[in-house]
Amino acid sequence: MKQLIYQVCVGKPSKLYDHCINSVSDYCKEHNIDHIVQRTPILRIKPDVFATNRSKESYEKHGGFLPIYEKENAFDMFDDYDQISIVDADIWIRPGSPNIFDNINQHVDFAGVVEREMPITNQYANKIINYSRMQYTNLHSHKSDFKPNQLGFEFYNMGLMVLNKSIKKYFKPGETAHQFITRPEFKDFIDGQGAWKWSTDQTLLNYWVRKENMNQLHLDWKWNALYKGVKDEYIKDAYFVHFFLKDHLPERGENVKELMKHVN
Repeated sequence: MKQLIYQVCVGKPSKLYDHCINSVSDYCKEHNIDHIVQRTPILRIKPDVFATNRSKESYEKHGGFLPIYEKENAFDMFDDYDQISIVDADIWIRPGSPNIFDNINQHVDFAGVVEREMPITNQYANKIINYSRMQYTNLHSHKSDFKPNQLGFEFYNMGLMVLNKSIKKYFKPGETAHQFITRPEFKDFIDGQGAWKWSTDQTLLNYWVRKENMNQLHLDWKWNALYKGVKDEYIKDAYFVHFFLKDHLPERGENVKELMKHVN
């Protein structure tokens, strides 16, 4: 099985991102996994300037495109790989962590961690209840069952996802990553309509996975532990730690030495 971890880092230099990406590089060497870090924009997905609800700052400062959709470039790489994991640049991998691909059998199309299944704090639980209602209420139907309960909707945190090559059957024949993201059915996500004004690729991908009724696997929370979303006492047991809230990090993540004291 040929395996790849794909990351995107196209923004301004960051000590946090460098530290996290280096941890992924070490992890890939340990488990004989290929590692690609995309440093320049490729897909350059742009909102419709005549229809978008997004603030101009969110895309004009990046040359008119939305870098949040760049990591889908990995979808074009299944001709060369059997399994691909897409990992955000703000995820740190603890040394000695097991190979994530060992959890994914041949019957799985998509695997990820569901936020409401993590050992989350009460404060973050309230946040995802409100967030998930805004993002997924209009998408919830018999074709896209997000299984709402008292903890909100069942959605994956797309900072970490694992895809088997079998996921290609959900693409149109010959469809490229760019053509996939710019499907007409995804236009409202790209343009940030309504509650999706600040959405990333997370809502789009959750909708796609559910709509296609893919063979899914809920990974253990340890593979995508949201720092300061997950209760502090659990972080030491996590394999992948996701620093997704910069306001909760020492010097917004740039004081890496201090940050590592908290996760170790």
